[in-house]
Amino acid sequence: MKPEGLLDIYSRRIENGEIRPDAGQSDVATILHSLNEELLQNTESPKGIGGMLKSLIGGSENTPQPKGIYIYGAPGRGKSMLMDLFYESTPVVKRRRVHVHPFMQEVQAKLHKWRQEGGGKQSEEPLPRLAREIAETSPLLCFDEFQVEAVVDAMILRRLFEAMFEFGVTVVATSNTAPDDLYKGGLQRDRFLPFIDLLKEQMQVIELASETDYRRDRLKSVGVYHSPLGDDAESALEEAFQRLTDGAEIGQETITVHGRTISVQKAARGVAYFPFADLCEQPLGPADYWSIACQYQTLIISGIPLFKPSDRNTAKRFATLIETLYEQKTKLVCSAAALPDHLYTEGDGAAIFTRVASRLEEMQSEEYLSAPHSPANAKAA
Repeated sequence: MKPEGLLDIYSRRIENGEIRPDAGQSDVATILHSLNEELLQNTESPKGIGGMLKSLIGGSENTPQPKGIYIYGAPGRGKSMLMDLFYESTPVVKRRRVHVHPFMQEVQAKLHKWRQEGGGKQSEEPLPRLAREIAETSPLLCFDEFQVEAVVDAMILRRLFEAMFEFGVTVVATSNTAPDDLYKGGLQRDRFLPFIDLLKEQMQVIELASETDYRRDRLKSVGVYHSPLGDDAESALEEAFQRLTDGAEIGQETITVHGRTISVQKAARGVAYFPFADLCEQPLGPADYWSIACQYQTLIISGIPLFKPSDRNTAKRFATLIETLYEQKTKLVCSAAALPDHLYTEGDGAAIFTRVASRLEEMQSEEYLSAPHSPANAKAA
């Protein structure tokens, strides 16, 4: 029996009322389905992915990989949902899905390790060597929220992607930014422009045009600030988590920051669920919060307490977390013991907490809920 294809899954979800019919989404779904069909033919061919890799290490068989796809558009239009359908239905077993921020952290860490080990003495240059590894382990590479902000990343990406495409890697990416606007205003952008040309040459660029901001509508419908604490508030968070993740399979995830591992007990489709204690009663700092804010479009935090004078350090971590989420435009759904202005009223940190309260109020506004997530617009200290 033939496995269920992307369009079959998409149509079934519409019939079940899980998603609304949307012409823009339907067009993109059709294109992604066609790519899956190409990938299926490629993997079944004796000169497909396996044959291609054989040629890279000394054989003669070589079948080029299909062109990738770059999907861009305003936030909340369904790009991540379509990526989910593509990733779940693709016939390619060796595949990987990642945000560009942790991907580039891994790239830089590996290059640094090779330099420390004398990798520069190898016969193969580091970036082609890394591209070869990626081709062997993940010939299909999927990026969520593709964005380029750091000059170091900009300089590496061009050479790395050029080598990955030469080694037959197919890339599928979603982004809030059109290729021509990537790294706009960045340092030495003229050196980055050939990378944009490369993307447009190697990937089909599609704008997902839809009038509806589904994520904003869902956030508004479930509510984002639930107080006081209790069963009703926690039930609201669970409902929000289910609706924002479309009932996807929930799993545990980890984030690595400077060699430390942060455990995320519940996450799916760009949404993470944290008890307050896991974020603010642990020794986490700005870099940790920045990585979390980059990784997830929405955070659900349960159990924000009333802060006592003795809770100064916990309140300070919470303030850092909220400021970081705000800067990255990460959406927040939470349960709290009181309204923002009444969370911290006594103690030597209470005076500056007014800024946190103001941020919490603003993060409930329609303007904030409509703002695009900025997964890497500033480097944490």
